[in-house]
Amino acid sequence: MLEQVRREINQYDMLRLGDRVIAAVSGGADSVCLLSVLHALAPELSVSLRVVHVHHGLRGAEADRDEAYVKELCERLAVPFTGIHRDVSGYAKAHNLSTEEAGRILRYEALEAEAERWEAEEVAGGQQPRPVWIAVAHHQEDNAETILHHLLRGSGLRGLSGIRAVQGRRIRPLLDVSREEILAYLKEQNISWCEDSTNQSEDYTRNRIRTQILPVLKEQVNTRAEENILRAGRIFAQADAYLEAQAGRVWEKAGSGQEGVAAEIALEAFLQQEEIIQTYLLRRMLDLAAPHQKDVTARHYAQLTALSAGPVGGQMNLPGGVRAVVGYTALRLEQGRAVQELAQETGCADEKNFHMQVFPREKEAEIPKNQYTKWFDYDKIKVSLSVRSRQEGDYLMLPDGQRKMIARYMIDEKIPREERERILLLAEGHHVLWVVGYRISEYYKITNDTKAILQVTFDGGENHGR
Repeated sequence: MLEQVRREINQYDMLRLGDRVIAAVSGGADSVCLLSVLHALAPELSVSLRVVHVHHGLRGAEADRDEAYVKELCERLAVPFTGIHRDVSGYAKAHNLSTEEAGRILRYEALEAEAERWEAEEVAGGQQPRPVWIAVAHHQEDNAETILHHLLRGSGLRGLSGIRAVQGRRIRPLLDVSREEILAYLKEQNISWCEDSTNQSEDYTRNRIRTQILPVLKEQVNTRAEENILRAGRIFAQADAYLEAQAGRVWEKAGSGQEGVAAEIALEAFLQQEEIIQTYLLRRMLDLAAPHQKDVTARHYAQLTALSAGPVGGQMNLPGGVRAVVGYTALRLEQGRAVQELAQETGCADEKNFHMQVFPREKEAEIPKNQYTKWFDYDKIKVSLSVRSRQEGDYLMLPDGQRKMIARYMIDEKIPREERERILLLAEGHHVLWVVGYRISEYYKITNDTKAILQVTFDGGENHGR
């Protein structure tokens, strides 16, 4: 075990003499093994070691037991211990997340905060700050589960590459170690651990993959399924690195951006690229404009590619409050923009803001009756949306399935001629989702089959178009 971990640390240059490591220890077999191995190797690596345990507030007495066990283990090993409590359930509800995802976010936030605190200690003491790494206990089976999970979710090559051995300040010294080897090591060293009852719960996607899907693949398809999944992950990682480098060469000449603010690329250079390179360029732009954004899917990339080939002024909203806009010479991604800016580019006169949000459909949710807040079936939107005044050819769909031209609609609604050009439309091409302040197209209305909702709110009030 120690030799395997030494090899992993050296191969990926995880640790150097004098570095510091925070071990994330839950109390389960994997993290207890990680702590034991790092503790054994610390003298020869000349690294300082601390432990952080994050209590999620989900399992009552069982979670208290785990925290007490980790604290007692750290006392025996003379390793500094920090216990951190987080309300995962409350965070999940507040941010419309699964408890699994909320726990992951809060756990890493706590670990990163402790790493920064350790760095600050040395700075305050007048010392030259040394790197602080966060060691987590992912192993071979975790990696195989991740690759399979990402495959089923429709991820690109980055997701199919699996878990990285080094990711930012996070390191994974057990990534080439199997779960079987971990358990054998703990038994050999006579080290106990805590069992988390939720590991067997089918409420979590990863648990279902681990306890149901992977065993079926190994028993009924190929006994080496896990090994082959990991091999494929390594190939995906190589392909991903190659395509990233190819896109990087284009980016150096045609792209620019500011992290957390915006990114843009020259349209001429972008449109000359193969579709796969365009996707990698868009990924780079999103990494700049919205770091750590996880909700952008292949569908969004396809919509962005279509948007880039469309007319000047075209725009769409992306998860994380990012908006994409086609200019005369560049495609730009940035944190949400006011419609006033868009209006200046497209000729619309309105200065108020649109606010857009995508969220899952809940059957009990009541559709808002507000004149300026509308819900649309997000899955029916196939290309980018635009906010603009009317154009020739614009239409909406009626309840009987027939199209009605917007020009005729405005006449029938007795909208004064001088006001018709001032009415804003939310449109997908020439199909109008919403004649703002009036009605929406029947085609985009919420149905029992709707899975995701696009909510659009317009802050124009009664002054819009009137």
